[in-house]
Amino acid sequence: MPDDAGARRRTGAGPVIVLALVLALAAVLLTALPDEDREGGRTCTARTVRDWDPDEPLTGEFARYGDDATRTDDWTGGDGTHSVRLPDGRVLWLFSDTYLGQVHAPPNPVGESVAWRDVATPLLRNSAVVMSPSGRLESTLPAPVFPDPAPRQWRWPVAARVEPRSPGSAEKVVRVLLWTRTAGQAPWIYGVPTATEVATLSLPALRLEGITTVLDQASVADPARRVLFGTTAVDAGDWTYVFGGTDAQAASRPTSHAYVARVPRGRLGEPGAWEYWDGSRWAVRARPAAVLGDGEDKGVGSAFSVVRDGRTYVLFTMAAGTEGLTTVTAYWACSPTGPWHGPTKGFGPPLPRDGVAAYNPQAHEALGGDGRLVLSYDVNWLDANAAAAQLNITRDVSLYRPRFVSLRLAAP
Repeated sequence: MPDDAGARRRTGAGPVIVLALVLALAAVLLTALPDEDREGGRTCTARTVRDWDPDEPLTGEFARYGDDATRTDDWTGGDGTHSVRLPDGRVLWLFSDTYLGQVHAPPNPVGESVAWRDVATPLLRNSAVVMSPSGRLESTLPAPVFPDPAPRQWRWPVAARVEPRSPGSAEKVVRVLLWTRTAGQAPWIYGVPTATEVATLSLPALRLEGITTVLDQASVADPARRVLFGTTAVDAGDWTYVFGGTDAQAASRPTSHAYVARVPRGRLGEPGAWEYWDGSRWAVRARPAAVLGDGEDKGVGSAFSVVRDGRTYVLFTMAAGTEGLTTVTAYWACSPTGPWHGPTKGFGPPLPRDGVAAYNPQAHEALGGDGRLVLSYDVNWLDANAAAAQLNITRDVSLYRPRFVSLRLAAP
């Protein structure tokens, strides 16, 4: 009669060996995958903001340029701040809503010692300002740079890259990601998300050559589920990872979710080259799945920024709840697809006065150095009444401009 215990040992050995082989094969396959392509990635180091300081020279340069009363049709203020360094060393600054025109020296009409603009000054939907290689703002491109696609629609520029005109070409162009939005009613007072597009600007003239639709969201019935890509982009290996999000609709929570797509480097202008993370894999035709956001305490603003520090991806966004009006926080991950850890301890960059809010933290790879990262944040008057807000940012033109900090990342 066979030994029952021995039989159990023998019959149990087969599954154990098979399981060990499966685990070993999985380890080999995972090792062969690039860390940025795998859910969770390889081991990376947690990152948080170790220290930060106001970047007063850069903030001051935008104040100098915007306050120059001798200019009659140039940038004086705006938000949606993005940048890209051009091959000749210049930096192209892109803005969403923008004021152009004349500013007046102080005092303003109510006696304050600040520069001001006329209330009738029109607001344009986008603009671009050119900075010299030495860091001096020099000129504003004819605006709007990207024309409205249709009545009651407009384009907001976001992330940008310098790429070959075509794969392998020595000629370079600038690709600018655009958000197309359509005028809507409350709560969509900042427009209904409509499409992600890519514009091509010539070099060195920065002339608009064409605009291509990458992802049309008009067929998604619920505007809260429409994803616009391009708030930030990160190059890693052979890919450019393009992050996007939905729009938060609750004032007290960052209900927006973050999403990610990838494009072979140098091919942002080819819609067929885009792949979207669907929760388990990359696919050309897929419904994007969120990589961050629970609709409660974890989530992003509709505009956020991602950088890569070594193997670690760091995402900057405004904090949850009422802190989101004053405080920048961060998440970190070993892969663009997550899992994202955080939020980490935030910091409150300086604001010019009471009654204003900070938003749209953006990293600027074209600047910084010596291990420090330059981050901008936009400032606007905090008022539910749009007319009152506009009145205050015309009485003091400094209240609607980007400000900058210089920070260093480190392990917690």
